[in-house]
Amino acid sequence: MPLSPGGADVARQALPRVVAFFENLKQEDLPVLAQLYARQACFKDPFNEVQGLVEIEAIFAHMFEALELPHFQVKERMAQGQQAFLTWDFRFRFKGQPEWQTIHGATRLRFDAQGLISEHRDYWDAAEELYEKLPVLGSLMRWLKRRVMRRPA
Repeated sequence: MPLSPGGADVARQALPRVVAFFENLKQEDLPVLAQLYARQACFKDPFNEVQGLVEIEAIFAHMFEALELPHFQVKERMAQGQQAFLTWDFRFRFKGQPEWQTIHGATRLRFDAQGLISEHRDYWDAAEELYEKLPVLGSLMRWLKRRVMRRPA
């Protein structure tokens, strides 16, 4: 049953529950993804491109296995028709490391007529937000960045 006639405002109606879910996400909540995502939803970020609820759940399960205390904080949100856009901070610690890391990113969501996510695309700069923070690779990435940056004349 559509959330609104013709799905005209489906994103605006569905977005609050999606944001609440991600801001409070815990590993034991992963089965709830089936209430947010369509069965054949597509998900893409800088490291993954998958289709299907099982594969999407596996990405989030891996996040909890690889990182300590991962959590999202949504900063801004916009919704219109069947699409929504979010900006967020993703905070976590690498396993065994005391320092907190933050990735700044954005997400584009497309909802079906039932208010389920049919497309989820995350945008963030893996080089700046992640690689530069790793001990050995970070030094190389910062060096490369300095070499390719245009300097004022």
